[in-house]
Amino acid sequence: MSPIIRNATRADVDMILDWAAAEGWNPGLDDGPAFWAADPEGFWIAEEDGAIAAALSLVRYGADYAFLGFYMAHPDYRGQGIGHALWNEAIERAGAGRIIGLDGVVAQQDNYRKSGFAYAHANFRYGGVVECADPPGTELVSVSPVHVPMIVDYDNKFVPALREAFLKEWLKPLASRESVVMLRNATVAGYGTIRACREGFKIGPLFAEQETVADLIFRKLVASVGGGQIYLDVPEPNAAARALCDRYNLKPVFETARMYRGTAPELPIGQVYGITTFELG
Repeated sequence: MSPIIRNATRADVDMILDWAAAEGWNPGLDDGPAFWAADPEGFWIAEEDGAIAAALSLVRYGADYAFLGFYMAHPDYRGQGIGHALWNEAIERAGAGRIIGLDGVVAQQDNYRKSGFAYAHANFRYGGVVECADPPGTELVSVSPVHVPMIVDYDNKFVPALREAFLKEWLKPLASRESVVMLRNATVAGYGTIRACREGFKIGPLFAEQETVADLIFRKLVASVGGGQIYLDVPEPNAAARALCDRYNLKPVFETARMYRGTAPELPIGQVYGITTFELG
């Protein structure tokens, strides 16, 4: 008997985040609303005998791009082909012409290749305890609603499609999340977000035109939470991002493989100092 595959509900997404926490992926405390806003039809579950057996997200950004994440099977249902059936169904529904990205654990690369994904580069999560003083200057400010449209446009340099719905929610200031933007001559020179997670804080995204700007944004974000255990997910090809981690004594925690199904987009990796999330790209 085949599993029942359906779109996840908003409540299911909270369950998926709890599963991710149990897997050690350390999601943010308030990720649910922004993840759901990105694509309310982009989360999937497979049911077996009335129980949720597997989950996956395939969040669509525009007509031509999507990002796959949260690929998990409940421990009671592993090795039964349920997750694979969910994977095939979700990818089929994404459409043959849509480019799909993912950040997969290294051990699964061969399986992803069987579905047409090709390796692009490694990403590394760095972590460590960081303390930073608030940097001086007036160009670096907390994000307010007036900044959101220009950040959405700027963000599109680093993601192959506009993700306005996601960013409108992601950039809202919360007790658990803070975003800052570097403004120079009334234009965006970089921005970043820090959020409280099940353990410590993650910074992401961290996009910047220059290494000095990235450093200022990093310090501002760390100072905004008073320091602590900080995680930053960086693309391995960006030597300046790895140098930033070294400066603040962040050490590699684990590695993922950025892979694409379809033509890999040409992105300014040298300006990506922190990936937004491994789950949504």
